[in-house]
Amino acid sequence: MMRLTLSLSDNPATTSVERAIMEFRSARPVVIDGSEGSALVIGVEDLDGARAAEIGAVAGSHAHLVLPAARLRRLGLEREVPGRVALPVVDGSRVEALALRTDGRIDAPVRAIDALDEEALELARLSLVLPAVIVVPLAEGIEIDPSVVRVPGEAIRGYRRARAADLTIVSRAPVPLEGAPVSEFVVFRGGEGLRDQVAIVVGKPDLSKPVSVRLHSACLTGDLFGSLKCDCGDQLRNTVRFMAENEGGILLYLDQEGRGNGIANKIRAYKLQSQGYDTYDADEVLGFEADQRRFDFAAVMLKALGAGKVRLMTNNPEKIAALAQAGLEVISDHRVLGRPTAENVSYLAAKRDRAGHYIDLEGMLACSSKD
Repeated sequence: MMRLTLSLSDNPATTSVERAIMEFRSARPVVIDGSEGSALVIGVEDLDGARAAEIGAVAGSHAHLVLPAARLRRLGLEREVPGRVALPVVDGSRVEALALRTDGRIDAPVRAIDALDEEALELARLSLVLPAVIVVPLAEGIEIDPSVVRVPGEAIRGYRRARAADLTIVSRAPVPLEGAPVSEFVVFRGGEGLRDQVAIVVGKPDLSKPVSVRLHSACLTGDLFGSLKCDCGDQLRNTVRFMAENEGGILLYLDQEGRGNGIANKIRAYKLQSQGYDTYDADEVLGFEADQRRFDFAAVMLKALGAGKVRLMTNNPEKIAALAQAGLEVISDHRVLGRPTAENVSYLAAKRDRAGHYIDLEGMLACSSKD
């Protein structure tokens, strides 16, 4: 009898990464198969005593904790690359101290990571969980429960690039907005993988000419609830209003909450900010560098909509450089400012001073005092 094998995936490697992301977000272990071996990996979120004991039983004395450079700096080391710390015993309280606590300090030698360690960290980043991972190298021939998802390390490394090139429009419809009654929402799938990305075409822009464009990263707290800790909601609404009154434009609403760290980590960072850390120091405590976002897929979205020359509405020099590098012609860039408040003035100053954003904070405060 002839046996047929049916694959429901047009790209098994990419599919395996997406399954691994869901497992990681659910605090379940994943096996990464690398070029020089395999390892069982699991994030440190929700690591209770029972789970630590299970991992320890599998690992023997061979587990290690992989930490990003940002977190190692917070532990007292001057590092620009990630490192790993041996876990002869998988102790949940020690892992928490090394990976998350503000008073944590390095307590053992930090070794260089290998390819599997880097792939495990990238999987954590893709999963929007804390960027700290327990890695257990697997001896050749060891049996692993077949329910545990396996993923090629090479697929993890190439995932972002593959998804950026695989964006497709899945739906679109007119959606009248307050102050911009002629607007269309266009939903893309791809880019950052399991999240949809949205383009809002405001008015009827002439795409044969330079078009006003904004790349706006989603901000649940500011855009929807009017948080006073940032200027995102003002930037969003001011941009749409400007486009509606000035020949239209395209706003890309990108699911990159918390500078690409995810909503859970953003709220963790907010708690740290309430304790006196600025926005970048808070992210570093959690193990994140200044900005985890990528904008290559945003350029793909704009090209799919027919935009080639753009007038970019942003204060962020990284966005300008990213679109130019992706092959779009950035004709000009324009500032998008919100209202300074007692709660966001230190945030705006940090973006200006530490990330080089084009923010005239003194001018904003002077204008605000006149209102």
